[in-house]
Amino acid sequence: FQRLYNSNFPGVRSQHSATASQGDKYTRPAVKTEIPGPKSKVRQYRPRAIMCNTGALSFFCDFEQSKGNYLVDADENVLLDCFQQISSLPLGYNNQELLDLCKNDHFQATLLNRPALGTFPGLGFPQLVEDSLLRVPPPGLNQVITMACGSCSNENAYKAIFMWYMKKKRGQEMPVLDDLAYETCMKNQVPGSPKLSILSFDGAFHGRTLGTLSTTHSKPIHKLDIPAFDWPIAPFPRLKYPLEVHESENAAEEARCLEIVEDLINEWNTKAPVAGIVIEPIQAEGGDNHASCEFFRKLRDIALKYDIAFQVDEVQTGMAITGKWWAHEHWGLETPPDIVSFAKKMFVGGFYFSDAIRWNMGYRIYNTWMGEPSKLHFLKKTIEIVNSQNLVNQAQLTGDYLMKGLKELESAYPALLNSSRGQGLFCATSISGDGARDKVSKDLLNQGVLVGSCGNESIRFRPSLLFSPAHVDIVLDKLNVALNNV
Repeated sequence: FQRLYNSNFPGVRSQHSATASQGDKYTRPAVKTEIPGPKSKVRQYRPRAIMCNTGALSFFCDFEQSKGNYLVDADENVLLDCFQQISSLPLGYNNQELLDLCKNDHFQATLLNRPALGTFPGLGFPQLVEDSLLRVPPPGLNQVITMACGSCSNENAYKAIFMWYMKKKRGQEMPVLDDLAYETCMKNQVPGSPKLSILSFDGAFHGRTLGTLSTTHSKPIHKLDIPAFDWPIAPFPRLKYPLEVHESENAAEEARCLEIVEDLINEWNTKAPVAGIVIEPIQAEGGDNHASCEFFRKLRDIALKYDIAFQVDEVQTGMAITGKWWAHEHWGLETPPDIVSFAKKMFVGGFYFSDAIRWNMGYRIYNTWMGEPSKLHFLKKTIEIVNSQNLVNQAQLTGDYLMKGLKELESAYPALLNSSRGQGLFCATSISGDGARDKVSKDLLNQGVLVGSCGNESIRFRPSLLFSPAHVDIVLDKLNVALNNV
């Protein structure tokens, strides 16, 4: 592997050293206090009017001192960050080229005078979209709209699906001379507010806004006490690992789930017809659940069969981390998705869409800011860096190296570690035993390695695209110690 890695990336030293060229100021974690440390705790317990969400806090960060793959906290602990602000930083902390971009007068004017993009975009905005988002569109999709975050990207994607569905049904975008439709929509009644649905999957996470919560099914804490649409929920395949040992069982599980999808579409046709299907290439919050490429191809075929929209939620999986720019490119679809939503590592939210989905009247998909043009400047520069440093391939090769190491640890700790899985650097592994996952995560943190959690017993890796075998070696060494301490 090392010979292969060095032939692709000759600038990386052969002994897996984390060099400054990979964006790092630090070479190893350094922990001075327990985490969270005393300075984080002092800030956490401020008056409620200042800090109202303390139950979700891990610790406070010193972003000025953080660099590359390393995050520094309020107590000067240096952490190898394998989670990167919940999978949101493609080039780690304080990338110098992005910092230099912030000094540009045009960038500063864009940031300061944040435009209402839907009505008052800046002179250069169309070209900026061309130079950023439309340089990396999903295959077959050439239209895009920007939003502020992943939740509102999916929220508005659902609206676009419903508008497309009704336009198809009417034969035109808007009702003509239909006072009833206009009157009833203002009262949340049919026919102006039709009974339609989006089919989603058990274990899915598509956001925390009111509409997207109806398609989010990963944790009760997200949804408790919140009214939701009664929409169909299909089972997502629960594969058994190792995959090569359970091929027939997994194929049967995927076939079962696909059959239920069709049953639900037919069942709901009489009460709230399914206008679209939304799915993640890898269910992240729900436990890093995977399905085969064949499963996704057949799901796409089902959407075509019933003439309903097919949306792929790439908020977490987009931007190169899986070894392709878009995770659904691994599937080999003959017909592209109708909508692909994005955010996180892409700096800005939004969704790509097909010609058929397009709407032509203003204010149908609209809010004040419609995204953030300054973030597109970051995206433009990041695309240049990713391409010039071949970081898409690096994500695949480093991910392969991480998976190899996780599999070796599985062999060393068969009663604890299992079901290591991943695509590129988008990886996870499961830790069995009551409370074992949380104990290992805490132990890793106190050794200076920050990972994420998902599902009931998994830890997940969401590093920057600058993550290298040197960083993998550190993680595996610390994980070995943590597993030994359980």
